[in-house]
Amino acid sequence: MVMILRHREPQPGESRTIRFDGREAGGPVSLFLVDAAPGQGSGLHVHPYVETWVVRRGEAEFIVGDEVAHASPGDIVVAPASVPHRFTNVGEDRLELVCIHPSDTILQIPV
Repeated sequence: MVMILRHREPQPGESRTIRFDGREAGGPVSLFLVDAAPGQGSGLHVHPYVETWVVRRGEAEFIVGDEVAHASPGDIVVAPASVPHRFTNVGEDRLELVCIHPSDTILQIPV
């Protein structure tokens, strides 16, 4: 049976980022659909698994361990398991990312 989780416009002041835990749909993969304003991003954190980002729109700076990388639309960025990382929207437009977590739930530990 197909499951569709319908898009809903956020209310004023509400985050535009969508979190999906695959467990909710019986799936083995979770993700964030990030929609961040300039200057916004994630805090430093780790996962016990590899995280993969797909940049859909905007410009992002990724810090993964001691490395700094810049990514643009169409770029794919991969961070190893258990390495602290974060991203920031360094562009002038909104940043849209797909953050792929190979787990049925997102396991995120702040650093």
